[in-house]
Amino acid sequence: MRVLEPERITQAVAAMCVRACRVLPTDVRAALDQALAEETHPAGREVLRQLVENYQLAEREQLPLCQDTGLAVFFVEKGDAVRVPGGIAAAIEAGVRQGYAEGLLRKSACHPLSRRNTGDNTPAVIHLEEVPGDGLRIAFMAKGGGSENMSRVTMLSPAQGWEGIRRFVVERVAEAGPNPCPPIVVGVGIGGSFELAARISKQALLRPLDDTHPDAEIAALEVELLRDINALGIGPMGLGGRTTALGVKIALRPCHIASLPVAVNIQCHSARHEEVAF
Repeated sequence: MRVLEPERITQAVAAMCVRACRVLPTDVRAALDQALAEETHPAGREVLRQLVENYQLAEREQLPLCQDTGLAVFFVEKGDAVRVPGGIAAAIEAGVRQGYAEGLLRKSACHPLSRRNTGDNTPAVIHLEEVPGDGLRIAFMAKGGGSENMSRVTMLSPAQGWEGIRRFVVERVAEAGPNPCPPIVVGVGIGGSFELAARISKQALLRPLDDTHPDAEIAALEVELLRDINALGIGPMGLGGRTTALGVKIALRPCHIASLPVAVNIQCHSARHEEVAF
């Protein structure tokens, strides 16, 4: 059994929280740069120019990319031969408290009814999966409220198939319009159950924008959805143009024979995430 000291995890999580809120991943920066090079709509080009300037300024001055530094969401793969004294959730929570305090990041977590702020951006949302081995992988996502509010889950009938899925995803993006701060990244969860579809749609957002789904058929569906979404003409910040989305990522799980769960999780252009492995 491998024992990991919780302090190592806490320090790593704190560093991830700060860096992710200040520095966009390389693939997202490249996607924004490419979108600026290809956008032909004048207003869309100007918005993209400002977004590029924003991520460069945030990294140079070590400032948050956005005033909304998000809820702290984690996807954790913990080996069955790893033990963390005190528990891994406690170590992660301590890291969130430390990182959001040291980085002067806005604490966004509050009681759902009283709206009283919890004061330290906890509790974090932690999705824990046990896997074989003695490794530990922690992925962090700072999920802002504006884009999260535009996300949806639905239960289609199996007979609706891909056409029903395609229609639901495109219509959801169209209804969201400028609210999630496009250009967006669209995570699509297909299958599983009601709650699992939502989970995998968010987890799909962790995939690099420049990757290709290993299943050629799913990869083609991602390209089809991205084409249809960008054909909506919503454009950067909803001011028009060809760049409504930077990418579409699909995740699938087996589901009940009578069900076809579909979830759409929308991420704004500040697609902030980090990952660490022990």
